[in-house]
Amino acid sequence: MEAKKNISIVGAGLVGSMWACFMAKKGHNVNVFERRGDMRVKEVDAGKSINLALSTRGWQALKELGMEAELKKIAIPMKGRMIHQEDGTQDFQPYGKEGQAIYSISRGELNKALMNRADEDSNSVFHFDYKCEHVDFEHKTLKFSTHDGEIRTISSDYIFGADGAFSAVRYDMQRTHNFNYSQQFLEHGYKELCIPPNADGTHKLEKNALHIWPRKSFMLIALPNLDGSFTVTLFLQFKGKESFETLDEDHEIIPFFEKYFPTALQHIPDLIKDYKENPTGSLVTVKCSPWHYKHACLLGDAAHAVVPFYGQGMNAGFQDCYVLNNLLDKYKDKEWEDVFEIFSEEHAKNGQAIADLAVRNFIEMRDDTADDHFLQRKKLELNLMNTYPDLYKSQYQMVTFTTEPYYDALTKGDEQTDFAEQLLNEFPNKEDWNNSAFDKKVRNRFLVFKISDKHREYFYLFFKCINK
Repeated sequence: MEAKKNISIVGAGLVGSMWACFMAKKGHNVNVFERRGDMRVKEVDAGKSINLALSTRGWQALKELGMEAELKKIAIPMKGRMIHQEDGTQDFQPYGKEGQAIYSISRGELNKALMNRADEDSNSVFHFDYKCEHVDFEHKTLKFSTHDGEIRTISSDYIFGADGAFSAVRYDMQRTHNFNYSQQFLEHGYKELCIPPNADGTHKLEKNALHIWPRKSFMLIALPNLDGSFTVTLFLQFKGKESFETLDEDHEIIPFFEKYFPTALQHIPDLIKDYKENPTGSLVTVKCSPWHYKHACLLGDAAHAVVPFYGQGMNAGFQDCYVLNNLLDKYKDKEWEDVFEIFSEEHAKNGQAIADLAVRNFIEMRDDTADDHFLQRKKLELNLMNTYPDLYKSQYQMVTFTTEPYYDALTKGDEQTDFAEQLLNEFPNKEDWNNSAFDKKVRNRFLVFKISDKHREYFYLFFKCINK
């Protein structure tokens, strides 16, 4: 049996709490340090207000902890996007094949559930109002300031930074040799609003969809909650003609919503109150490598903060936990430091890939979802997924409904999208998507995947030439 290790986790958010569950389950002594108070005792500002969308990668990790069935009871399946066009019409775009959905879930309730699960194991202890001030990687110690003004030093065998996009653990890791780091803010911010439930507790909009009002340079989205309400988020530029900078007074806010979001406005009775009282958040992408240094390792947003437009931030963090946990099992004969290196080498490129995909998806959501050509390509892709399920997966399907590495989803998905565009140019009419010429084109193209994934690029170029 593996000797017990003293584990310190900085951050009791979603990823830190999940990692505490995995580490306690292995029998290690786990201490989790959180700079805020205990959200289970009192309302705590978690610093983030966007609803969460659980998909396959997140469910995989929760299932490993035996929490899937419990959490599905408080999650709402969203089978696709409901696009609210400027003329008031609606267009439903399925996310995947029949039966596939992403799940809207409360960030707070999910976090509490993970904390409670970790607390069930006597090996784990949460410490709240502990702010990480410094990490000494050489001596494996952490220095914290507490709510009572004390400075406490904690010794550990291993340190995990799960403390978010502005991680204190990563901040000190950035000062180590050959550590690469970048952060990029979008010119857009976000503000949370609310659509309350009907008097009988039902939803005012379609319950099983993620609602989007795309308006080119900005957009509004709404995700369903169990109580019948929707959490609504406005994504808007900080500066410019129509921006948070210019929408400051009541007489500016209402006309803006009347012009661009009239079908949403009728359901937001407290628009002015919500707009004025709720903070305007920023959107940042963080990339870094490696994700480890000596006895310390980064997880979740601390390693790869992404903007929320692919709904993968939490799912990517949960996958970190699942992957690292399994690597520790696979390489039981290795030192953890060596496993951290394997984890970082294999997985850091995936964090960078989903960061890029998330920014891309922002453009898709606000611009392309209202474009006729885009909508036609999506219908073609859905046809391909249903007709050739073993051959064709769209990029969205690979990211959301599989556990394939994000890097593969990025590269393969781009190839799939290019091929779908080629098909659409050659077969623009839906009536032609089931004829023999279409079928031959598809099957010839996908011989490339059946022959050799390793040499896929070479075969792809070959069949691209003979199919011209």
